[in-house]
Amino acid sequence: MKIGRLLLRLTVGGLFIGHGTQKLFGWFGGHGLDATAQGFEQLGMRPGRRNAIAAGVAEAGGGAALVLGLATPLAAATLTATMLTAINRVHLKSGPWLSNGGYEYNLVLIAAVLALAEVGPGALSLDGARGRERAGPGWALAALALGGAGALGAHLVAEAQPAPPPQPVSAEQPADSNIEQTAATQ
Repeated sequence: MKIGRLLLRLTVGGLFIGHGTQKLFGWFGGHGLDATAQGFEQLGMRPGRRNAIAAGVAEAGGGAALVLGLATPLAAATLTATMLTAINRVHLKSGPWLSNGGYEYNLVLIAAVLALAEVGPGALSLDGARGRERAGPGWALAALALGGAGALGAHLVAEAQPAPPPQPVSAEQPADSNIEQTAATQ
């Protein structure tokens, strides 16, 4: 099982690193910070730039911690918060199935990181090498609770920000077709 946990950490953590750097830097076909910030504004996550940076850093940093097996319950909590926020702001209205833009993939990622919080990162990890591996059902539940609190906090902070005044759309200004794509990268 040492190899299975390592593969799970590398796969899920690596994908989160990629997802976060798509937001921050436009790597791996991402839209980059400016477009992501605009998408976040459209989703009501104001201010968009601050929330885009927070989401990108949380995903890239949480993914890196997962890959390294460093503070796995904290990494799981951070990643759970970002996925719960994505479900709430982007995917919930579409139902569970990914084929309809739903949240099934987000739930699978949450389940994977919470499973790693429960079983621990394993001996092939920084925490394992340092003898500081934290694992068990209590750690998984704590990660879930902290992730839920983080998502709720992000929602409440965003809702407290005033909406920008509506901008008139001129005939020369085409509608932004990238907003849905940017929101889908959540």
